[in-house]
Amino acid sequence: MRALSASDLLQIWEHGRGKTPIEQALAILGFASPHVPAADLWQLTIGQRDACLLYLRELTFGAQLKGLANCPACGDRLELTFDARDLRGQTTPLPDLETMKSVPAESSFKLDDYELSFRLPTSADLRALALQTDAHQVQRGLLEACLMSIKKDGETIAVDSLPEKVANAIAEKMGQADPLADLTLLATCPACGHTWRIVFDIVSYFWDEIQAWSGRLMREVHILASAYGWREADILAMSAWRRQRYLEMIGT
Repeated sequence: MRALSASDLLQIWEHGRGKTPIEQALAILGFASPHVPAADLWQLTIGQRDACLLYLRELTFGAQLKGLANCPACGDRLELTFDARDLRGQTTPLPDLETMKSVPAESSFKLDDYELSFRLPTSADLRALALQTDAHQVQRGLLEACLMSIKKDGETIAVDSLPEKVANAIAEKMGQADPLADLTLLATCPACGHTWRIVFDIVSYFWDEIQAWSGRLMREVHILASAYGWREADILAMSAWRRQRYLEMIGT
């Protein structure tokens, strides 16, 4: 996986506009890993995908991430600063995209009279449920896709026969096995001391950055091309530092 170039970012933005967040996430990874088949990227677990996105964001824009949040207790607005390396865990190995298996590994566990075997959800699973708006139905759909074996007292049963307690236990096991799939940050308000959890979505965060950065870059290209007559490809090949120096020289 390599850092995204200026040209990559513009192409990602161009091709990803109007696409779903899942498609945007895989488009970003596809540009950073051009030799990996798209079908393999779709088979990454959600946590693996997001770990790759956090690492790629670090390579492209740096490790520090910033955001704004309103305290749910007092309404005070605070700025959050955190590190991509801390979020993905520096000791957690990234998936080897060049040699990864196309099918996620299975896990098994027992609960009361049930014996269950499951694999972790992938982007392909979420894509298949993209039109479903009911959260309960999405959870059931993921269970149907990811449960490889369901037995009670040694007899195979259907997903619909699972009691809510068992379904929740499976979801918990999946979360433990793929912690980055549902990443939350702990925030504390300096004004009132209230502490709460914030869900962090690297896909939307990274995409918003790419969109904002690409918009600024296109304006820079327009200004420099108008002033010097340079080709877009030549301007994009410059470092950000050089582009800024030229912009300063023409008074922008």
